[in-house]
Amino acid sequence: MRRTTAGLAALLLLTTGGLAGCSTEPPGDTVDAFLKGWTTGGDLNAVGFVTAAGGKIAAADVSTQIRELYGDLTGRPLAVSTAGDTKENGDNATTPITVKWTLPGNVEWSYPSTVRSTKANTDGWQVVWEPALVQPDLAAGEKLRLRRVAAERAAVVDGADKPLVSPQKVVTIGVSPEKIKDVAKLQTDLAKAFAKVEVDVDMGDLKDRVSKADPGAFLDLVTLRRAVYDKIRADVRPLAGTVFREETRQLAPTREFARAVLGTVDAATEEDIGNSEGALAIGDVTGHGGLQQKYEATLRGTPGLSVVIAREAADGATEDTKLFTSEPVAGKAIKVTIDTAVQTAADAALTAEKQPSSLVAVRVSDGAVLAAANGPDAGGVNTAFTGQVPPGSTYKMISAYGLLARDAVTADTVVDCPKTVNVDGREFKNSHDQALGKVAFHVDFAKSCNTAFANLAPKLTAAGLQEASTALGIGAPWDLGLESNAGQVSDGGTSTELASAVFGQGSTVVSPLAMAVATASVAKGQYQPPKLVLEPAPANPGTAGAQLDQEALTALRAMMREVVTGGTGTALKSVPGKPVFGKTGTAEFQTGSEDTHSWFIGYQDDVAFAVMVQKGGAGAEAAVPIAKRFLTGLNK
Repeated sequence: MRRTTAGLAALLLLTTGGLAGCSTEPPGDTVDAFLKGWTTGGDLNAVGFVTAAGGKIAAADVSTQIRELYGDLTGRPLAVSTAGDTKENGDNATTPITVKWTLPGNVEWSYPSTVRSTKANTDGWQVVWEPALVQPDLAAGEKLRLRRVAAERAAVVDGADKPLVSPQKVVTIGVSPEKIKDVAKLQTDLAKAFAKVEVDVDMGDLKDRVSKADPGAFLDLVTLRRAVYDKIRADVRPLAGTVFREETRQLAPTREFARAVLGTVDAATEEDIGNSEGALAIGDVTGHGGLQQKYEATLRGTPGLSVVIAREAADGATEDTKLFTSEPVAGKAIKVTIDTAVQTAADAALTAEKQPSSLVAVRVSDGAVLAAANGPDAGGVNTAFTGQVPPGSTYKMISAYGLLARDAVTADTVVDCPKTVNVDGREFKNSHDQALGKVAFHVDFAKSCNTAFANLAPKLTAAGLQEASTALGIGAPWDLGLESNAGQVSDGGTSTELASAVFGQGSTVVSPLAMAVATASVAKGQYQPPKLVLEPAPANPGTAGAQLDQEALTALRAMMREVVTGGTGTALKSVPGKPVFGKTGTAEFQTGSEDTHSWFIGYQDDVAFAVMVQKGGAGAEAAVPIAKRFLTGLNK
């Protein structure tokens, strides 16, 4: 039977009528009446109570003492039932009972107890009230307490079951209002210290936080890895007002390492706890963003709990006497395709770029996502997967495939590349007013001529653009196990829209992941759905495409190689390792603005990749240097 707050209130109201009465009914009936009143808030005045010493005690006092004994179990569902026949021995009787609690997490705890009753010195049977009735180990003044037993949080592991995150020591730097002498000076000194380790901490509201906090509060500012903290320890420790808390948290090898994909594990906030339906408590950690948040329940496991009696030891310390323990169930690991070496190279490649940037690397042979980097300090924003931006001239790879597969052109077909071309009254031009004249199509591609592709748009057609895009995986249905965007292709509904779309403008939008997948399709000769989470495997991972046109691919691959050997990507000629194939891109994204996104897509051996720098200018200016750093780091 469920004991509710309303039931307890009713019990208290009904038992305020004075001292216990007595019953002339058999002792079993008296006990049944007591159990019903105990668990449902019925009238206990008709039951009657005496203490273990034989003195009378009011039903209201019994109710109060019961409530106090509950301690942390107050409000928890409780059921009590008889567990056998009442046995009489003269004026005394005993009735075995079973007490069952439903603890947090729907954990059941049940145990036997005994209700003693007596009719000695009375006109009928009365219940002998004693704390041991509620729980046999309880004594007067004691309470039942709940102790949380944390489960071991599982790791996010790579394909070889090696953890990508592991327990690492951290230090949380905070301030305590009662220790601060000068808030403004403290703020200035802390900012200088944080700048030494290139950590940006927003302390604009520090004065307000301090004024509103309790004097002894711990106001956290930032949590640093121990190695980073040690670099400024001598700067922050002496500051009047600083306080510190050392912990161990699940962390990736570096702060930047696939951060938006992995997420972070931090202290649970009030909002986290409120939304967890009892799964989280104060002092717990929980996932924020990325895989750590999406697979929180799997990684966290199920915490255990203990019911204890907290007793004061001889030395004054508090000792727990355990009555019941529900063992925690460790979390289950999430297995992903991220490769530590490739991810490290991707992160390092973005370090020097000041503009928001992303790099995605995909294994050509099976579509596994090897790296997803976002910088600088993008936090939880995963533009690498979810971005929706124009691809610019990188889309010429897809348009070129469509034209070649349709036999609209060959690599050697002469296609004019004037400085400008007019399509239904709209003028299209090349970057830097480039004009190649009448040259072979492979040269138009290598030098990234917009006007040549605009001239070829009618031969490709809107249907041909869509077919080529679909064949290479743009817009394909896939499920990585994490939010992502596969891209959306322009409908090419007008001649000007189609002319724009063939070189990656118009309404076409993609993510770096989508372009990396398309590039891998060219390298492999078949679209392969990307994969990230291996276990638990997503329900709808997607289906591989048909084999691509091999003759068209042979020509396209040669053209992509020419981009590196003699086109807009020549800075990659000196990259170590096997030959690099690619395509640069410059994407306009706002009418009337000079700003452009910088792109480079390419592949080397079994790794296809896409680089995008927001407002980075031309592809050769920002994206190509990042690609060079990435491939150089990967081939060390």
